[in-house]
Amino acid sequence: MRMRFLGSTSEAGACPTLYETDRGTIVVQGLQVTDAEALADLRDVLDGETAVEVPRELLTEIARRVLSDHSATAFPTSEGTPTATG
Repeated sequence: MRMRFLGSTSEAGACPTLYETDRGTIVVQGLQVTDAEALADLRDVLDGETAVEVPRELLTEIARRVLSDHSATAFPTSEGTPTATG
């Protein structure tokens, strides 16, 4: 899998950061959620999965950029793209 940097709201390359993959998915880099009460609110967490925290501003900024400029997509999308459920 290859990834392309989409953007970050942090200084000096620290997380949180979003990446686009050549599989048509988004990779999230962020601080791992470790708060027990917050983790108890998660549903159906599979082995190998974790939760990361990302500011709403980062998601809205990247969505605005990607939706306003379809040519910003580095990788072509195709049928059979992986989904969040498999």
